[in-house]
Amino acid sequence: MANTSSRTLRLLSLLQTHRHWSGAELADRLGVSERTLRRDVDRLRELGYPVSAARGTDGGYQLAPGAVLPPLLLDDEEAVALAVGIGDAAQSGIAGMQEASLRALTKVIRVLPPRLRARVDALREMTLSVAASGPVVAAQVLTVVAQACRDQERLRFDYTARGSARTEREVEPHRLVALGGRWYLVAYDLTRHDWRSFRLDRLTEPAGTGTRFRPRPLPAENAAAFVRAASGAPAPYTVQALVHAPATRVRQAVGQWGTIEPLNDDTCRVTMTSTSLDWPTQALGNVGAEFEVLGPPEFAAHVQEWGARFIRATSATDGP
Repeated sequence: MANTSSRTLRLLSLLQTHRHWSGAELADRLGVSERTLRRDVDRLRELGYPVSAARGTDGGYQLAPGAVLPPLLLDDEEAVALAVGIGDAAQSGIAGMQEASLRALTKVIRVLPPRLRARVDALREMTLSVAASGPVVAAQVLTVVAQACRDQERLRFDYTARGSARTEREVEPHRLVALGGRWYLVAYDLTRHDWRSFRLDRLTEPAGTGTRFRPRPLPAENAAAFVRAASGAPAPYTVQALVHAPATRVRQAVGQWGTIEPLNDDTCRVTMTSTSLDWPTQALGNVGAEFEVLGPPEFAAHVQEWGARFIRATSATDGP
């Protein structure tokens, strides 16, 4: 029974991370027969998960949006809060967070009913946060584009470049990149026969065409490097500091945005990667402990500038 339950959870995870699975693929991943797979799918349906199935050569299984929120151990308010929080984390500019956050956001949005998706987009539109400092992108746009990248499926959308009229594009999507508070899609433009980066806040009505493609070699080290070269955005900084405080205390202030390496009971090394030096400075200040900057030199100068500014602010109130 325990094996059946764990296999059912594994099946659910697979369905949430892929747009469409053939029966043979799913059965192979789970190590069971297709007959056992059908029984596991029925168990998910009994739990309220809307798993659709199609027969034939192009048939298979996929997890569809439900009329009500499936039993994810979350109520409506928690689901909305989770999606908004993950969306902000995905746009934080902290290296390593974007991809993981986007995978989590894709899973959540895929099972939200339309009424909750609308609430997520409305709340993110009307909320300001330090994480999402750039233009707000609808969660549904993010997930549609992300799924097309993942499934290597051609994508159509309307795009309005700066100072230009709206045009219809068809592309072979490669990767999503969060950079400088904005989302970009790196893709091969089939009309212009060249690689392009598209800002997602200028992109509307994305839809998969159902046509798969073989990936082309990207003319850059990676998608982030391609966007930086196209936009002139700065490369991220990798900040390191020696903090004279217990690791548990540092984690409370820095959270998951940095790597904390305990050196002894009262000292640890903190590493953070960010396109802005302001956030690491604020995070270290929030610890409330002495720290030493290990690098880079730009961060040391940035901390000195902040310190001088604070000193000037307090000296103005000092008496003669």
